[in-house]
Amino acid sequence: MNPRTLTLAGLVVAAALTRLLPHPPNFAPITAMAVFGAVRFGRWPTAVLAPLVALFVSDLGREVLYRNGLSQEWGLYRGMWAIYATTALVALVARPARGTRSPAAIVGTTLLGSCVFFVVSNFAWWADGTLYPRTAAGLAQCYAAAVPFFRYSLAGDFTYAAVLFGAWALGEAYIPALRSPPAPATP
Repeated sequence: MNPRTLTLAGLVVAAALTRLLPHPPNFAPITAMAVFGAVRFGRWPTAVLAPLVALFVSDLGREVLYRNGLSQEWGLYRGMWAIYATTALVALVARPARGTRSPAAIVGTTLLGSCVFFVVSNFAWWADGTLYPRTAAGLAQCYAAAVPFFRYSLAGDFTYAAVLFGAWALGEAYIPALRSPPAPATP
C-alpha cells in the first residue's frame, strides 16, 4: 500500500476511534469519514470501504467497552446495517466532489452528506417499527423527534470534516509523498 493511501486510511481510522471517547449524542465522525473518503481516495471501492471498515472497528471497540462495563452504549446493535448502508450511500453521494480542494465544495458536500444521513437513517429507524407506528404520522413523529439531535450531527460532521481535511492539507504541504501525482499533460 502506498504512503498516501495508508495515511488516508489512518486518518479515517483515527477519526472512527474517537467514537470511543465520551461525546454528546450524535456528535460523531461517521459522515465526515464518508465524505473525506469519497473526496480524497482515488478509487471508489476504497472510498466506500475505508469508512465502513473504520466504522466497524470502532463499533467493535464500543462493544468491548460496553461488555466490560466501561460504556453505557453498545457497539453491536440491531439495525446497525442501516447506519452502514447510509454511510456507504453518503460516500457515493459525495464521490462527485472527488479531488476537490474548494472549501465551499467540501462544506456543501458535508452538508449534503449530513442531510442524507439524517433522512435515510431516521427513515430506517421508523421503518423498523419498534418505536413509531408505520404510518405517515409515525414517520413525521420520528423525524420531529430526531431534529434536536441533528444539531449535534451537524456540529460533529463539520468539526470532523475540518479536522480531517485540515490534517490532510497540512500533511500534503509538508510531506511530498502524500501529494497527488500531477495530472498527465493533454496533447
